[in-house]
Amino acid sequence: MILNEQYSFSEMDLERLYETLELVRDVFMEYEAPDYSGEGIEEFLRFLDPIEITDMIEEEKMRIWTCESDGEIVAMLAGREDHINLLFVSGEHHRKGIARRLLETMIDYYDPDAITVNSSPYALEAYRRLGFVETKQEQTENGIRFTPMKWEKTGL
Repeated sequence: MILNEQYSFSEMDLERLYETLELVRDVFMEYEAPDYSGEGIEEFLRFLDPIEITDMIEEEKMRIWTCESDGEIVAMLAGREDHINLLFVSGEHHRKGIARRLLETMIDYYDPDAITVNSSPYALEAYRRLGFVETKQEQTENGIRFTPMKWEKTGL
């Protein structure tokens, strides 16, 4: 699907970190939490510590790009050179090409030969459509269920 003019993409301004993390939390709770144990939910929410994320951004260990519609953040991708840490799109904006555009933005910035991600059960099909393939079977660590996946430059 082609993106229309209602969407704008940019690197996240740190002043909007809390808004961005609220989007992540809300989308996680709606779409992914039902597939996780209580331990997994707590572990994921612990990862959303704004102080630790700010430190990672300031130390250039991670970048965050966002997608806005009418001034509201509706999607985000957090990643480092060759790994996606977080990729979330609000429900009403699913299947509109936003995740692909965020991935392309990350690729344009880092120019990696490959990118890895630990996909949640809910996101497996979306990552497959983006050209990722499973590298191992589903795993669980600290209650977090994930499938390791990889994209290679020829996959997008």
